[in-house]
Amino acid sequence: MAGTVSQPSVQELFEGVRAGNRALIGRAITLIESRNATHQDKAQELLHLLLPYSGGAQRVGISGVPGVGKSTFIEGLGCWLIEEKAKRVAVLAVDPSSGRTGGSILGDKTRMERLSADLNAFIRPSPSSGVLGGVARATRETMIVLEAAGFDVVLVETVGTGQSETMVSEMVDFFLVLMLPGAGDELQGIKKGILELADMVAVNKADAFEEKLKQALREYKSALHIMTDASPNWHPPVVTMSGLKGTGVPELWENIEKHARIMEESGERQARRDDQRISWLKNQIADRLLNSFYADAAVNEAYRHLLIDVKEGKKTVSAAVDQLLGLYHPEKG
Repeated sequence: MAGTVSQPSVQELFEGVRAGNRALIGRAITLIESRNATHQDKAQELLHLLLPYSGGAQRVGISGVPGVGKSTFIEGLGCWLIEEKAKRVAVLAVDPSSGRTGGSILGDKTRMERLSADLNAFIRPSPSSGVLGGVARATRETMIVLEAAGFDVVLVETVGTGQSETMVSEMVDFFLVLMLPGAGDELQGIKKGILELADMVAVNKADAFEEKLKQALREYKSALHIMTDASPNWHPPVVTMSGLKGTGVPELWENIEKHARIMEESGERQARRDDQRISWLKNQIADRLLNSFYADAAVNEAYRHLLIDVKEGKKTVSAAVDQLLGLYHPEKG
């Protein structure tokens, strides 16, 4: 009979993360992603130890319409940063969850074979677990682990559905949007929602759509011109590149570094991170209260019956909500 695999202690995980031990970094992230109450207590203890060593990485969110080539681009960018800039790069590739199991499809790691094999890179596919916008529940806390492990750049890839990509922009320093030239009018709704959050737009696959490139550049520049800039010191540029061939990547990163310098000098980088922490606090409060509400036995029992009454028009939504809130009595600590 095989022996039980021992679980590392919080102190062992802390020391392993700080030493850059890839296996223990993975174990630490798994602990954070766990929904088990005991695991969560240990995860918070670990994060408390790691927090003073976090915050030094450049956090870049990457989104875009489906089929734009995010994974190919991220692999190219990651390899270039390691080889040309001597950076250590971490990628949080947030996969769409399996509809049946809730687990990650894990497609991104298999598509980034070259980057995942590099010892200066760390790729973590995470299931989105049904969270709007495809952002994994523990993505923010995972960034703390990766930064404490010494990674210089953290790239966060999103599903790119166009629904609430705000969630990504609220956890990164720079939000990059990848677009295709000549994508068609059917994507205009998605484009507008994502473009409003962009710190830069990169038109990808420029090598494959050369004849449509000039028109695409005009369209995206025009769209960004009529939108209100998030910063008085930065207007989102539009650049062209090819993730497959690697052309345009140095210029793209130069813009990201320029943005970082401007934000640092103006004090906006710190202000943005301060606002993000407050937003995170509010989101965590809302999530915990919602979970506590639905876990309440009295609420759970009444909810099933009230659902039917609301569906059949026997009770108004407001009356049902009032009744459920009246039944909610969380335990006092």
